[in-house]
Amino acid sequence: MPPAGEIESTPPRANASAPGAGKIESTPNSRGASVISENIGVLGVKVRKVGPWIQRDIEQVKECKADAMLQALLQRASSAPKTKQPELLQKCLKAVLPVCNGQFSTALVKSSDIQTALNEYVCPGVENHFYSPFIRATNIALACLEEIEVDGMRAPVPAVDMICQQNDMPMHQMHQTRKSIRKPDLVILPLNSACVPFQDKKGSKKGKQSGRQKSKQKDRQKNDEKDDEKNDEKDDGKNNENDDGQRQTRRKAHMDTSATAKPQNLPWKDVLACIEFKRKTAGRTKGIKEPPSSYTLTDYVPTKPEYLPIDHLRTADPAPAPPQTPATQTASDTASAAQSPGLTAAQPSRGGSSSKRKATDTLESAAKKSKGNHDDKDADADADADLDVTVQTGLYAAEMFAANLAVNYLLNIIVVDDVAWIWYYDRQGIIQCSGINFIQDLPRFMVLLYALQRFDLHDWGRNKDFLPIEVEGKSCHEFRINDEKLGEVDLLLHTSHDERVTHYGLQGRATNVVPVTSEALTKKYGKFEDGMVAKIFWGEASRTSEPEILKKVEEIAKRHATVQGHVPELLWHHTFTNPTSAIREALDVPEPTTGSRVLYILVFRKLFPITRLHGKELFDVWRQCILCHVTLWKEGVYHRDVSPGNLMWYWKGDKRIGVLNDYDLSSLADDPGPRGNERTGTVPFMALDLLTKDGQQGKVKHVYRHDLESFMWVFTWICLRYKNGVPLSRGLRPLDEWATLGAVACGVEKYHFQGHMTASAPFGSGIDEVTWDFIVDCFLVLKRDADERYYLCLKRSSSSGEGQQPNTHDPDPDAFLSRFTNLEGWTKLGKLE
Repeated sequence: MPPAGEIESTPPRANASAPGAGKIESTPNSRGASVISENIGVLGVKVRKVGPWIQRDIEQVKECKADAMLQALLQRASSAPKTKQPELLQKCLKAVLPVCNGQFSTALVKSSDIQTALNEYVCPGVENHFYSPFIRATNIALACLEEIEVDGMRAPVPAVDMICQQNDMPMHQMHQTRKSIRKPDLVILPLNSACVPFQDKKGSKKGKQSGRQKSKQKDRQKNDEKDDEKNDEKDDGKNNENDDGQRQTRRKAHMDTSATAKPQNLPWKDVLACIEFKRKTAGRTKGIKEPPSSYTLTDYVPTKPEYLPIDHLRTADPAPAPPQTPATQTASDTASAAQSPGLTAAQPSRGGSSSKRKATDTLESAAKKSKGNHDDKDADADADADLDVTVQTGLYAAEMFAANLAVNYLLNIIVVDDVAWIWYYDRQGIIQCSGINFIQDLPRFMVLLYALQRFDLHDWGRNKDFLPIEVEGKSCHEFRINDEKLGEVDLLLHTSHDERVTHYGLQGRATNVVPVTSEALTKKYGKFEDGMVAKIFWGEASRTSEPEILKKVEEIAKRHATVQGHVPELLWHHTFTNPTSAIREALDVPEPTTGSRVLYILVFRKLFPITRLHGKELFDVWRQCILCHVTLWKEGVYHRDVSPGNLMWYWKGDKRIGVLNDYDLSSLADDPGPRGNERTGTVPFMALDLLTKDGQQGKVKHVYRHDLESFMWVFTWICLRYKNGVPLSRGLRPLDEWATLGAVACGVEKYHFQGHMTASAPFGSGIDEVTWDFIVDCFLVLKRDADERYYLCLKRSSSSGEGQQPNTHDPDPDAFLSRFTNLEGWTKLGKLE
């Protein structure tokens, strides 16, 4: 292990080759927001805890040209989305020019009002004063663009009828037992969803606006005011008017009254995109360059910056130096500074060495702060304002992913002064396009709106295969598909069930586990007493799939009693043919297929988590999983992700049967080697060898003893953090920090734990003396083995003159396991009373 001073600042890019390494021996550890779901009970979803993990994903963003993104979005909204139509962008740019130049009008709006709103937008002022003119310009443009026809493009989608809506209000969502609070500036919603917060139970408009708002609206509405009041009175709250004229009138009424008002309790499930604003100091004090007198068809002009890096705003617009005498700063000065953190960034730079602070540095400080702060009641609604805008918007994307099932991708928009950047998120990663100056290059912004207006919900990234329905007052999703062997397979996914396990994050497998019922599967297998669950996740396309690995596992189980009954029974599965690489190929992103993902759904019988057990019952299930694991390893199935969540059990008569679960990160001996860019292992439980800098760069071969060591960390974790199957309270629960640190830093903490176990003796967990002595003996075995390998490495390097890693020696699995099974504690704990 490296000393504490050698903690790396940021892990390597997930798919980057180690410097000088000819072959990656184990899959590098891509640590981003996936850690949140793995440890959501420890981390929660508060900004100060999860922001650094989101930032790690943002730091791996890919880039593409704005015109390439616009072309891809137009292609998606075209009449033939699978047929390449390279001329679409130019055709649409030409078609929107009359709208940009104020030469287009409808029965309800005039495009010349867009220019009026933009002239208001460019004036000096603070950030939130610019929401209203931006919203007005966008919604007027949408009303005009609805009537623009371009050959090859679809018509607008009335069922969606997107509208730009002010938010700037807290939005809440539950993640397992934790509630998040986020506050996006603006959102894009279906019109029906935007209207709901402004209606009472009978469907009529509720509430009154402030006098200031009314005054501004009277100036804008002029002669239309009386007609709008009549429309308001006629509005009976029906959200699905079939008559297009009524829909447009209703839309106009919302544009003029509610689109620039703050809604209460918008649900994340309805949000199509978020728009986040920032203003630089120059934009606040001097204003922005005015719109041109007219627009023509021009080539793209790169913005400055062309792409938006993390901390750009802090670097370009640094905060003033702190006063020499802080005591003289007034309360009003402090309040003003707190209200306009402006533009920024994950964390301020310290020490003056650099304006950019990497996510890992933030993780270290966040972990230290959290050690002494166990209060979950601290307000989080405004905390995201202190983050860099890229991380802030990433947090919104994580909420949008979590709000709907099996989301394919998302779009958000970041606006800094007069430049907008489109951010595209899917489970392979993040792509941002070069900036679009929507004041000077309004036609390109209009084309963006034109494309989005023609998106149905599937084009927005919602999964059309999972249909939301309501069953007995509960929200569910229905999935039906024809199967070659079973005919139609029906799955009713109970997505509002308390036992649903959701995912919080941006990229990776994004595993959801949902209770499921199915007439077809019940007919084939009978009714399981504890029910069934569906596992929905995005697996790497280059890996051997989990169904393929489970097929191999099933064959091994027929020959070995230690495996039979101790592995999950796969009842049914389906692989979707929607690789995430397709958009990257269209955008000409480098290495588009690296880390490409496809969606899987697998159905299993329901199992129980090992964390419910304690004492000898815990040991018995844990031991069964170890014996299953070693047999599979010798037979060529390498699990590679031993963690509490992957050790399960079920009842068979009056006996608990341990199950080694989750094979989506496993590999087979006849595979050529790790090919994915995702981690193999869950950091708090990974072997120390793999938590070194070399281990994170893929230089350390993943061998059997690494997985067995993970079993020891899992057993220790459960014993010290649970009492009688229930998690201890935070004040009594050790090891939380392991889940909040980066991989190398976590390795340092675990190395310290192993060397100072007398200081880690349990207080309050209820762990008995036999169990604690067994844990101590297990780590003594691990330490002796590490020392033996280290000294062997020294001898070999001195004799050969070449340095060798102490990790190349891989003992026989049975021989290494016997060092633990021969311990006195193994025998004592194995005797169930």
